[in-house]
Amino acid sequence: MSSSEGGSEPTDTREEIMEATYRALCEHGYANLTMQAIADEFEKTKAVLHYHYDTKDELLAAFLEHLLDRFTSRLDVDSDDPNARLDALVDELLLGLGDERGEDHEFHTALLELRAQAPHNAAFREQLAANYDLLLDMLTTIIDDGIEQGVFHDVDAERLSALIMATMLGGRVHQITLDREAIALDVREALEDEILADLRSEAE
Repeated sequence: MSSSEGGSEPTDTREEIMEATYRALCEHGYANLTMQAIADEFEKTKAVLHYHYDTKDELLAAFLEHLLDRFTSRLDVDSDDPNARLDALVDELLLGLGDERGEDHEFHTALLELRAQAPHNAAFREQLAANYDLLLDMLTTIIDDGIEQGVFHDVDAERLSALIMATMLGGRVHQITLDREAIALDVREALEDEILADLRSEAE
């Protein structure tokens, strides 16, 4: 991939490409997505698209990184309270479905299709692993902070974070694949009742 350095234009162009990719994914899904389909949603020429990204897979790997950036920017919780930060992260991951336009079923179906390619696509796998590691670290840090402040019980923060992440991912996948909106809410309630409520009990 090549791109020019400096100025605002490359950043603006990258944002436009990401928005075009979003629209194309919603329209076509992963299986039928092409660079031409993305270019059709892009206000500049297809040549500009190829200037920044040589292949569709390279572009989609960048798109996964873009989604993570958007996600973390929305988690700027103005609070030092670990409980508030934990709720914000869990709600966004499980109920927000990773994008502020989380009600768009077609888009999240396409993302699930993209995730399914990861075992056979090193670029997707590496970016998804990086996304997972960052989110796991965020969750672990919140739990560690809560333990240090005495508002969470002393637990293995990273181990519990991995369990919470797996539970939330399962809830999201089932909601999308079974097309049942209540699943994510049910999983969120069960997560609170069976795991988070015990964690939140202040040490005596």
